Amino acid sequence: MNHEEWTDAQSEATVTVDGHELSVAYYDSEAQSASESSNGEQSDPREDGPDEPEDTLVFVHGVPTWSFLWRDVAPAFADDYRVVVPDMLGYGNSASHDGFDRSIRAQEAMLSELLDTLGEESVTLVAHDIGGGAALRLAAHSPERVHRLVASNIVCYDSWPVEFIADLGLPGTEELDDEQFESKLDFAFADGAYGEADPEFVEGMKAPWLREHGKRAISRAAVATNTNHTMEIPYDAIDAEVLCLWATDDVMQPVQYGHKLAEDLGGDVVELDDAYHWVVEDQTETYREELRRFLTESDTFEGAE
Repeated sequence: MNHEEWTDAQSEATVTVDGHELSVAYYDSEAQSASESSNGEQSDPREDGPDEPEDTLVFVHGVPTWSFLWRDVAPAFADDYRVVVPDMLGYGNSASHDGFDRSIRAQEAMLSELLDTLGEESVTLVAHDIGGGAALRLAAHSPERVHRLVASNIVCYDSWPVEFIADLGLPGTEELDDEQFESKLDFAFADGAYGEADPEFVEGMKAPWLREHGKRAISRAAVATNTNHTMEIPYDAIDAEVLCLWATDDVMQPVQYGHKLAEDLGGDVVELDDAYHWVVEDQTETYREELRRFLTESDTFEGAE
């Protein structure tokens, strides 16, 4: 689906973070199933949808993307799992006004609140970029809530911020003319792809930032990056089963960090060749295959226990 169709498929919830009531847009396969089964009429997905899946997969994006990043991956698992894909605070169709924190500390709180709202006690997190930092924090601070963690080119330890994102956080971002600003976004999404970028991906990634006040919103998101928020994580408290599904050729979040993370957390590393930072986009089919293999094997292992 394109980014407009993805937006139309999203649900909305309100979370409270640092005393602020903030809207969170998210894709929810249960809500989609309920809507389809009732011919488009909104209803309680737990009443009208299919039998409740055994597990819920929560896909978390990074900066400067939004949930549309997962459009060709997350829905592919909806037959076997409940699939939830939120826009982080300040991103996509979630709240993006001034006056609240966008750091991964705040995103961790958002994830926890959203899981409460959705009635989810324990989930599998699949995360990319700074979404991975938020996922690590949740897994460390609330290990009972995260029983599996898939980390894809995520921020961890002192691996970030990177120069491009730091530059977006400068006051000058708001002063760029529209052509200069869009050129920066093209550099990130089109030039940042391995090979020729899918125009639908580039257009979709840019769309939220090209709205009114988008320059300010991306600047606020970029300036909220804080290495302390991953350095302070008690990594030894994480009890989840871990897979580092990592692009080999990423220069922004090098694969060495994936190996360190896997070693510290007792997980495995699967390297995906011919992919840069947008590994989900660069190797979509292989990514789906490796993710499904991990989920199936861990499901089987848990069933055996």
